[in-house]
Amino acid sequence: MTTSNGHASKSQQATQRRIEYHEADIVIVGAGILGCALAVALGRQGRSVLLLESSMKEPDRIVGELLQPGGVQALEQLGLLDCLDEIDAIQVKGYYVTFHHGRFVMKLREAALDCPNVTVVETTATALVTSSTNPSQVLGVECITNDLKDCYFAQLTVVADGYASKFRKTHHPYTPKRRSKFWGLEMIDAQLPSPYYGHVLLSDCPPVLMYQIGTHETRILIDIPDNLPAASVKNGGVKGYMKNTVLPSLPEATQPAFAAALEKGNLRSMPNSFLPPSTNKTPGMMILGDALNMRHPLTGGGMTVALNDVCVIRELLSPEVVPDLGNTTLVLKQLARFHWARKNSSSVINILAQALYSLFAADDVNLRALQRGCFRYFQIGAVDGPVGLLAGLIKQPLVLFSHFFTVAFLSIWVLFRDTPLTQLILFPFRSIMVFWTACVVIFPYIFAELRS
Repeated sequence: MTTSNGHASKSQQATQRRIEYHEADIVIVGAGILGCALAVALGRQGRSVLLLESSMKEPDRIVGELLQPGGVQALEQLGLLDCLDEIDAIQVKGYYVTFHHGRFVMKLREAALDCPNVTVVETTATALVTSSTNPSQVLGVECITNDLKDCYFAQLTVVADGYASKFRKTHHPYTPKRRSKFWGLEMIDAQLPSPYYGHVLLSDCPPVLMYQIGTHETRILIDIPDNLPAASVKNGGVKGYMKNTVLPSLPEATQPAFAAALEKGNLRSMPNSFLPPSTNKTPGMMILGDALNMRHPLTGGGMTVALNDVCVIRELLSPEVVPDLGNTTLVLKQLARFHWARKNSSSVINILAQALYSLFAADDVNLRALQRGCFRYFQIGAVDGPVGLLAGLIKQPLVLFSHFFTVAFLSIWVLFRDTPLTQLILFPFRSIMVFWTACVVIFPYIFAELRS
């Protein structure tokens, strides 16, 4: 009885510290997918957590709507699988589960609000608070709450404020690189060629994605590379490109719903960026989520990476391993371990996303040769391995490497088979260029993952 009362008293004191003194073991900036999941995971371990979010309204985004099997698996490990309930999620056969992003986030926020060791505060983080004696040591965050300046302090500050992070530039050595944007519309009662499957539509144009996110709603995402001539102002801009190029290329049954959505408007965009991860080296701070690492959303792997990262962090920073988060030397050592421990899962998804986008948005003859080889690879039944990698279930980068270069050699064989006899003299040169292109596609991203 004494022990129980002692635990209750300690919990009450921690709650008081969070509410009255704005102090906790951990401050998390950003109540998105990762921030909420991490708050619950660490809160359930007995850590005192402050979760800060600029707006607790339901987010309205056009990405983060597809959760791969590997992400569902991580969600189950975290005890948060019920967050997929009652949000009109659609279980799909081609990917796994799709939903309204905002509804999923709100369920995760409910889980955070229900966790006794977590206090959620609606406030806008504006700056990091550092030590006067050691400027590199982060002590917490400065915020604006109801137009008033405020501060929240913790032994460890987690920055999880998304792709447009305001704190990344100072504490992350790399800058996001953008090649294109996804422009999204929500189609109502659209007829898809294969219901309950995700669709990637390929043509001579950049890829188009379609997947159902609710009983009546289907998301369509149109990839538009930067400076695409067909989407220039003189050609009618983005809407002109969608009407003149995308609409005729869609399956006939889907065209009416797309035309209606285009007429209705509400067209929104998200940048498609690549950001390699980096080891967290700032004492008292950890960067996670899209603030740390991004890949092209074509494969829908972002949430899977985030949730798997939470699983890894939960183990590496558990109270049994790190009793005191104020021990910055030990915490930094564990964060260095985290950087490499996460790679079996994240590297496969990061590299695959970038490589597949290069193939699916093929804009030269060598990339198109690789694209044909990729399709032929699927046609001969080599599906389980690539799908396992895509799903986040196979977490072995060497398996990805093996499949990718098998596709490269198959592409060369397909090229040889399709080359007319009169042009066979050029085949050795073409085959070398196709193999070289395969190397150019994948090795920069492999090297990016190997950097610390």
